Amino acid sequence: MPLPPKIRSGLALLAGLTGALVILHAWQLPPFASSVQTTDNAYVRGQVTTISPQLAGYVTGVKVQDFAAVHTGDVLVEIDDRIFRQKLAQAEANRAIQIAKLENADQSEKAAEARISSSQAQLAGAEAALATARTNAERIDSLLKRGVAAQSTADQARLALAQAEAARNQAAAARDVAEQDRQTIIVNRDSLKAGIEEADAAVRLAEIDVQNTRIRAPQDGRLGEIGVRLGQYVSAGSQLASLVPDRRWVIANFKETQIAAMQVGQPVSFTVDALGDATLTGTIDSFSPAAGSEFSVLKTDNATGNFTKIAQRLPVRIAIDPDQPLAAELAPGMSVVVRIDTAAHPSRSAEAPASAPAAPPRS
Repeated sequence: MPLPPKIRSGLALLAGLTGALVILHAWQLPPFASSVQTTDNAYVRGQVTTISPQLAGYVTGVKVQDFAAVHTGDVLVEIDDRIFRQKLAQAEANRAIQIAKLENADQSEKAAEARISSSQAQLAGAEAALATARTNAERIDSLLKRGVAAQSTADQARLALAQAEAARNQAAAARDVAEQDRQTIIVNRDSLKAGIEEADAAVRLAEIDVQNTRIRAPQDGRLGEIGVRLGQYVSAGSQLASLVPDRRWVIANFKETQIAAMQVGQPVSFTVDALGDATLTGTIDSFSPAAGSEFSVLKTDNATGNFTKIAQRLPVRIAIDPDQPLAAELAPGMSVVVRIDTAAHPSRSAEAPASAPAAPPRS
């Protein structure tokens, strides 16, 4: 028996309402809107450091293997150091030469001081002789005026006085020359000191080059694949290996329509695909200062043609809570699914890192 029209209309209306409610629930729209925001556009991140040499040469030793755990200062790769050690020996020899030159200058200065003392003594003797010759000449002139002394005697006294004056002037000039010689040595010694400093710098640079033939781990972590082989010729900047430190965090790219109620310090849970969807926890650490599209190389120009509004994604940095056994198994690049309950209160102990201030809390 066919159903009455009113019943059929009621059933159709009920089916329509049920379908609408299912759609609203599936899309988490009112009245089924949830405070939990979820995204699967999220990944584990870490500081991946590329290990490269600062100089060129043949590899004489590879001390590690793929995925090995290393500590700060561990030798990873060795480069042939013979040329660099010879350059170090050359720099040390040049420094020794500069030191010897300075010591020779010290001896020359002492000799110049001795010559100054000798010249000073000769000048004093010449001045004494000049005083005697002047006194004798004045006495002879006095006797000549009284007719007691002969003219030839007076002429000899004047000649002796002139000779004494010349000897005094010569001694003074010799003293001045000795002083200038000493000043020249002093100035040259300053140049020699600068030469020693330059030689010291050359030695230090050569020592650094020798040290750089041993490529060491800059910090604790685990290595990626080793891209260098024994006997290979490498140059400055060649990629030898990658080092991944133990520090990890999560970058979750939420739509801009999801972040209105998010705040720094809110608790986060996330599941990791590679760990069998195991659940770990964390807290919101900071918000990106710009949407991800702003960091792309080729930016879109929305000022031309037709426009279709597309929700952008904002990267959110999530700090992983410590003391979680599975946290040690996280590796940069792993996919995760992040869930944030925006109704939860932020943790008071959560602080953004000083090097990357967080955005103001969102309400």
